[in-house]
Amino acid sequence: MAMSPDDFDFISNFSTLGQVVLGAVLATLGGFAATQLERMVQRRERERSAALLFGELIVTMSALINEAKAARSRGEPYGMYTLRMLRSVHRELAIYERNRERLGDLEQSELRGRLYNFMGRLSIALEGIFDVTHELRELQLKGADGDVQKARQQELENIRDQGFAFMLATADLGPELLRSFERIARHSFSGLGDVTRRESRSDALTAKSA
Repeated sequence: MAMSPDDFDFISNFSTLGQVVLGAVLATLGGFAATQLERMVQRRERERSAALLFGELIVTMSALINEAKAARSRGEPYGMYTLRMLRSVHRELAIYERNRERLGDLEQSELRGRLYNFMGRLSIALEGIFDVTHELRELQLKGADGDVQKARQQELENIRDQGFAFMLATADLGPELLRSFERIARHSFSGLGDVTRRESRSDALTAKSA
């Protein structure tokens, strides 16, 4: 049976329809791939931003803790300057607390846990030091000289020293934690540490001259 010219028009129309469908499928797949790529890029940028923030906090707190350690070895162990450094560390912890939801931007759950543990340990140590220091001041204001009061004072001083040692042991975990954030942030924090140490020394000179 011979085919008429109209039959060839049907074949041509079918071919055109297939091209339209294929084009629509490819456009849909392309849009989906572009959306997924954009989300991945945005997530990586959020993770990098979070790593920069937490890395800077670790560097700053480590430098302040080192200054507090040095100040504790000179003159009165828990004098004005030592406590000032510790309060500065506590303020950095407050910044972490305000931004703690950004932990979710870190892809590695193990890293999130390490940071949470690091900050929690520092918070516990600092709160203990401040509480004991406050109680020791109250004992001094009372001016009690009894054996019970002296024993309590000695006990509190030992507890405070233990808290300070716990804080230093926690700070020793900072460098390894910081290296993890440097890889994510693609940034070295060594320069920030130098700046923080210089500013801390400047504060020390100001405090001595005041």
